[in-house]
Amino acid sequence: MDLDKIIIAGIVFYGYHGVTTAEQELGQKFLVDLELHLNLKPASISEHLTDTIDYKEVYDLVKGIEQKKKYRLIESLASDIAQAILDRTQAIEVLVRVKKPQVPIAGVVDYIAVEIRRRKNE
Repeated sequence: MDLDKIIIAGIVFYGYHGVTTAEQELGQKFLVDLELHLNLKPASISEHLTDTIDYKEVYDLVKGIEQKKKYRLIESLASDIAQAILDRTQAIEVLVRVKKPQVPIAGVVDYIAVEIRRRKNE
């Protein structure tokens, strides 16, 4: 079965995640992009929200996870977001990209990102 995709891009939040004390105390901006893979044919026929994924529910889920605890690594944050989406939605596969634009390194980068892809029952 071919999977369709819902994309939610550019979720922005201010969090206190990171390895350094400064990151944990001062915080910084993070961006999250999501790709939710599922069969959208039932929703395209019925036009019922119950046959697809509620974008607001996913947004609220991401915000709730981010605010629940401080993560040292964005790898852990991305993994928790992916698992929660798989557990609470009809998504069969999810790609989560967490971007960290203000990286404490001696150099210039637009951002550092982690991208995690997970499937249900894996």
